[in-house]
Amino acid sequence: MYHYRKSLAALMLLAATGAHASEKITIMVGGIEKQIYLPAKLAEQLGYLKETGLEIELLSEPAGVNAETEMLSGAAQGVIGFYDHTIDLQARGKMVESVSQFSQAPGEVILVSKAAAKDIKSPADFRGKTLGVTGLGSSTNFLTQYLAAKAGIKSSEFTTLPVGAGSTFIAAMGQGKIDAGMTTEPTVSRLVSSGGASILVDLRTAKGTEAALGGAYPAACLYMPSAWVNTHKEQVQKLVGAFAKALRYIHSHSAREITEKMPVDYYAANKQQYIDALEGSKAMFTENGLMPEGGPATVLKVLNGFDKAVQGKSINLANTYTTEFVKAAR
Repeated sequence: MYHYRKSLAALMLLAATGAHASEKITIMVGGIEKQIYLPAKLAEQLGYLKETGLEIELLSEPAGVNAETEMLSGAAQGVIGFYDHTIDLQARGKMVESVSQFSQAPGEVILVSKAAAKDIKSPADFRGKTLGVTGLGSSTNFLTQYLAAKAGIKSSEFTTLPVGAGSTFIAAMGQGKIDAGMTTEPTVSRLVSSGGASILVDLRTAKGTEAALGGAYPAACLYMPSAWVNTHKEQVQKLVGAFAKALRYIHSHSAREITEKMPVDYYAANKQQYIDALEGSKAMFTENGLMPEGGPATVLKVLNGFDKAVQGKSINLANTYTTEFVKAAR
């Protein structure tokens, strides 16, 4: 009887482990077609996610804040969005952490419409204007508010309008619904090349980011609830390993070679424009997913500049990210 019970217990443990390992993992991406989140789709296109043996689904939301909501509701196990959400959420009593840091610069740009260019020469001119962001509570909203506050403009002195990215952002600017707005590639190149907008603040490079924000600003990453990470370390390790391979691919291949691996509809009918945009900004990606030194402190400083949820709170930055899985992947 003892041996029967022991064998039965072993079988039950094996079954439970198998079910745990094969459960579907859903990852929400805050706009999967954006170049700032390139490592996610690239890992899928190159077969790296499939190689993990896990059932992984990448779903897209137009704004990072929407993706975050899906994760908090339990509909997704992780988000590919901006690291700053881990700090904002900790301030609100929710523990999440970046397990793979994709970039060390936001990759975002504030564009000014052709019609408003004569009135907006810097963030100090935001007073009374309508500014486009992907979503309220999104990282584009965070950064826009910070740049305004740094220039002495209160959030109550301008209007932020959620307009998404891509075609919806372009339409909002073309129709005069927004005077300026923060967006990413390939939307930036589409608007600038058409003459519909000009660049006001450029956060696509480490140099531009340091000038505007005061240091490296870790942005795109895979963040997940800390409780889920702690109980699914094997799955997290495989995910991080797949994204580390995608990041290494980015640094060892040309922008053209990378573009060839992406879905055709990502080019928006202008492949060369996509290639040029990627060539100019792919240095923002980390080489393997490791958090840039000093980056979390810069992000906390930015959020403290305007985010009432963060101001006055004791934030433990060590709990907002981990390097455990990236170092093991190396």
